[in-house]
Amino acid sequence: MAKFVLKSEHSPAGDQPKAIESLIKGLKKGERHQTLLGVTGSGKTFTAANVIAAVQKPTLVIAHNKTLAAQLAQEYRAFFPDASVQYFVSYYDYYQPEAYIPHSDTYIEKEAQINEEIDRLRHASTQALLTRSDVIIVASVSCIYALGSPEEYRKVHLEIGPGVKKNRAELIRDLINIYFERTPADLTPGKFRALGNSIEIMPTGERILYRVEFAGDAIERVRVIDAISRAERESLQSLFLFPAKHYVTPADERARAIADIKLELKNQLAKLERGGKVLEAERLKRRTNHDLALIREVGVCPGIENYSRHFDGRKPGQPPFSLLEYFPHTKDGKPDFLTVIDESHVTVPQIAAMYAGDRARKVNLIDYGFRLPSAIDNRPLQFEEFEERVGQVIYTSATPGPYEKEKSGDQVVEQIIRPTGLVDPEIIVRPVTGSLSSKAGKSPYPEKNSPAKLGQVQDFLDEAEKVIKHGGRILVTTLTKKMAEDLSEYLKDRQFKAAYIHSDILTLDRITTLTEFRKGTYDVLVGVNLLREGLDLPEVELVAILDADKEGFLRSETSLIQTIGRAARNVHGRVIVYADHITGSLEKAMGETNRRRTIQLAYNKKHGITPTTIIKAIKDITEELRTEHGKAVNVLLDIDKELYAKNPKAFLANKREQMAQAVQELDFETAAILRDEIAVLTGGESKAAKKAPRKAKKEPPPIL
Repeated sequence: MAKFVLKSEHSPAGDQPKAIESLIKGLKKGERHQTLLGVTGSGKTFTAANVIAAVQKPTLVIAHNKTLAAQLAQEYRAFFPDASVQYFVSYYDYYQPEAYIPHSDTYIEKEAQINEEIDRLRHASTQALLTRSDVIIVASVSCIYALGSPEEYRKVHLEIGPGVKKNRAELIRDLINIYFERTPADLTPGKFRALGNSIEIMPTGERILYRVEFAGDAIERVRVIDAISRAERESLQSLFLFPAKHYVTPADERARAIADIKLELKNQLAKLERGGKVLEAERLKRRTNHDLALIREVGVCPGIENYSRHFDGRKPGQPPFSLLEYFPHTKDGKPDFLTVIDESHVTVPQIAAMYAGDRARKVNLIDYGFRLPSAIDNRPLQFEEFEERVGQVIYTSATPGPYEKEKSGDQVVEQIIRPTGLVDPEIIVRPVTGSLSSKAGKSPYPEKNSPAKLGQVQDFLDEAEKVIKHGGRILVTTLTKKMAEDLSEYLKDRQFKAAYIHSDILTLDRITTLTEFRKGTYDVLVGVNLLREGLDLPEVELVAILDADKEGFLRSETSLIQTIGRAARNVHGRVIVYADHITGSLEKAMGETNRRRTIQLAYNKKHGITPTTIIKAIKDITEELRTEHGKAVNVLLDIDKELYAKNPKAFLANKREQMAQAVQELDFETAAILRDEIAVLTGGESKAAKKAPRKAKKEPPPIL
């Protein structure tokens, strides 16, 4: 029986059948590298899903940011509802890495804020890989960072069920041994609580309670309890619990690791003292001995990942374990899974850059006595190590980079014809200034591309008004964040419904703005470099590129093609490029777009196809990043709104009574959910949810 069963209302169309056949053929021939050159809106994800269904292999999909990864996870879940599609990204909402700046003698302590929901999803990913074969993991570049040994993670598990000879005290010890935390209050993933003659457990990978009940020195029953309603779902004959942490070290291994750390400390102290670094030696001695004391007594210390090589038993320089080791391998150790690298022209360079940046930061920490040399082995994979661990790879991009093209050779599969018959947008060139600049020489503009007499901004406003009257949306890109903010305010002053997004806006706020843009809350969205790869906005009828002749990263051939592609999902899509002269990048980008447009128009004419705008449901992909608390409040609201409308006073009195009862039972999680539901229904705002109005503010260093 097939493990991956693809479910979709649509069948492959346009260039998809040819691309699917070619990619499958390449995989069966044993090709290590293939590239799917698919234009924007051609259904690259659907093509990849068909390939997965054909080859029936667990798959790793790598995206270059959390937002795109969440969108892809949602799409793959729709295609494979019966498979296990998981989401694996960095669990930090905020992360300031430990660092030392020598020239100012500044030490920056590590500061991090962990998103518990994403941590749960990471555990769900590793557990799925170790227990199922129908698994797709959609990950960010976080997948190449150090993770605990899969073998130790697999070995240190707990299996319990009715009839097992184990009393309450023994199960509590067993749970603590696999890193579960005991709590008297609300349960969150990785915690348990003892209630009378039973123990309630919430595993790391799911939001379900398991109640284990005892009869004497044996387990009598294991019940599945809904975490919100507290209703019993079913009884289990067996419950399999993985450790609550990915880094698992048996007691005997811990003793060996401590001895190894002591030896390394001795050698490093001698080296520092020989070099006359007395201050650095004293600093290292105090810090390391403090960490060792904590590890010895409680099993963990702040920054314990810096000692991971000793706990894993790795040699100096040996690569760490990562998510890639959790995927299946053949008997001879070769990767036995498929890897899809989405938007490869961005993702591949990102993977390649991770190691060097991490090493540069840690070299300073080691040289100045803040860390032992082994800290450098807690690192992301080097690019060559990544290549060895992924097996067969399919790169997908509308603009593949040099690496993909070279590796794929003649296995670059073009997907230019869209299933909808949509063609690449018409490109109109207009000058930046009111009149052509002298450096432009002879006008490069065709007659229909008449000069914008009042300059690019006023010309854009005139064009935007026409599109809005038609019911469409507009994207406009600027060169700087300040320009994006200023233009957005300028538009608002002229009664346009406008917003801006750039890298200083928090990730969840960006996603919310995009969703509201699709819904029509905003007609115009202004951006810098975020309105490019992966954005699926079929409502967009006009893309305006301001200052398109300023050659550089933001106006390179790749950037221009990607930005132009945002108008390719709508039958009315067109692009206005504002430039006083045609740069080399502009010429190449327009040339490639026109090449594809010519092929698409010819295909439509030959087959009598009338293009249609892509129709796509508007979903809020922040659901992937929201807490269970927020989801629970929304669920209750959907259920209770009708009852509230009939008799608001009685309904609220009943809810407040339920909240008070939950507090008496120390069930603070349920009480908080009820409190926030009441606040939303009455138009108020809970203290927990109350925040100052958000403005554009500096986001922490990007977490991949």
